[in-house]
Amino acid sequence: MCVFAGFVKVRSPLQSAVACGLERIMLAGGRDVTKARVPDSDSVPLQSEDSNEALRLKPSAAAALRQSSSQLPNSSRQLSWRYFDEKGYVSVSRVKPGVDPYERHKFNQEASDALPSNRAIPDTRHPQCIPEGSLQPGEKLPPTSVIITFHNEARSALLRTIVRQAHVLNRSPPELIEEIILVDDFSDDCLVRSRVRGAHEARAPVLTFLDSHCECNQGWLPPLLRRVKEDPRRIVCPVIDVINLNSFKYFGASSDLRGGFDWNLVFKWEFLSSKEREERANHPTLPIRTPMIAGGLFVVDKANFEQLGTYDTAMDIWGGENLELSFRVWQCGGSLEILPCSRVGHVFRKQHPYSFPGGSGNVFARNTRRAAEVWMDDFKKYYYAMVPVARNVPMGSIEERLNLRKRLGCQSFQWVPAAGGERLASLRQGSLCLDTLGGSEGSPVGLFACHGAGGNQHWSLASRLIAHGGLCVTLDEEQGGSLLLRPCGGHPSQVEIG
Repeated sequence: MCVFAGFVKVRSPLQSAVACGLERIMLAGGRDVTKARVPDSDSVPLQSEDSNEALRLKPSAAAALRQSSSQLPNSSRQLSWRYFDEKGYVSVSRVKPGVDPYERHKFNQEASDALPSNRAIPDTRHPQCIPEGSLQPGEKLPPTSVIITFHNEARSALLRTIVRQAHVLNRSPPELIEEIILVDDFSDDCLVRSRVRGAHEARAPVLTFLDSHCECNQGWLPPLLRRVKEDPRRIVCPVIDVINLNSFKYFGASSDLRGGFDWNLVFKWEFLSSKEREERANHPTLPIRTPMIAGGLFVVDKANFEQLGTYDTAMDIWGGENLELSFRVWQCGGSLEILPCSRVGHVFRKQHPYSFPGGSGNVFARNTRRAAEVWMDDFKKYYYAMVPVARNVPMGSIEERLNLRKRLGCQSFQWVPAAGGERLASLRQGSLCLDTLGGSEGSPVGLFACHGAGGNQHWSLASRLIAHGGLCVTLDEEQGGSLLLRPCGGHPSQVEIG
């Protein structure tokens, strides 16, 4: 194990470590972490906190935990304690009486803290996926370094992210995870630069990026590694199941979704077309080509990631980095897939706990403007039509990223799937234009005086549907034939043009 300031490399999943500032939590069995093997599947019982050998209390560990990171000389150090006090670790940051449990992390911390780190979750895969979750006879897959970045994360959520990987791996060959790397950004490095730092330190040939509030499901890893081995230029993602931010109940997500974007450069989930869904009903295990990835959870060949230029490290905090990476992959010879036979749960928050210098809007505009200027060619006019204020947001130098694009010999923006088929237009009737009226999902659209400023009157005309921000104009006969905004692709009465 190598310890840096706010940075820990874990060489063996069940003999793990967590970095929280300069604190260290060692889940070691009293052996050299770099040489310890993962126990077999019978040695770590599911759900029983008292019998979890990796997480049992031993009072003598308290003295060892008080050591500073500067006293750990190198990765060959013999660790002298055997058990880890999970309850004690989590209780340090428990919500105090009278304090809003959502305040710090924007999810119900009390619900998270009440759950054991190795709780049982439902297997949400299609039954035909079960064989995909194991190695085939004689099959060898490359090992991966799992990189988890965290920002003032709830201890219980972070610990569950680590332990769920370890437990699920007990039902797969343990050599698939070479190390778990945890990067505490100290609120300075931000997600992008923290991930690049973790990737630089990784020693496995494949990188797996996870958010710090995830729970890996049964057989999650082999399908991902298998597809990357088949084509190292491919970046793959699991289906992202939902962990409810209020109750922390685990729900399976639809596998009929792919990632897209609107001209605000906001990521959005899109339903597959009805034809694609019908085809998938007969072949539920097939990968799904996706224009965009959500960004929090994906697997990539390390050499490919480095050749592609990792991330644009001039982007700040969070937002837009997933679209920039997605554009780059498609335009520079790679591909993106979602694998329905890999499932990982994720806590989707309605707010982010980050602080954004200058405001989140300015940070997001800076990041997305950088992506638009480097990769979108003439299509950036649609971005500026939707976000005109972005023209006035300083974006810093993009010379290095433009040189990267030239050096890689990347294609035009039209190589991004579906990007060339979407245009923006105002739909006019005399002096009135079709307008969202500021509504959201389920709200009616209407006519409003044309103002020529885009915004609520800009509609994308993709796949013959009239869309705005991932919502399509839909005829609702139950409400007297009203035109309402509904998620695109999910309703048979959506208005088509042409």
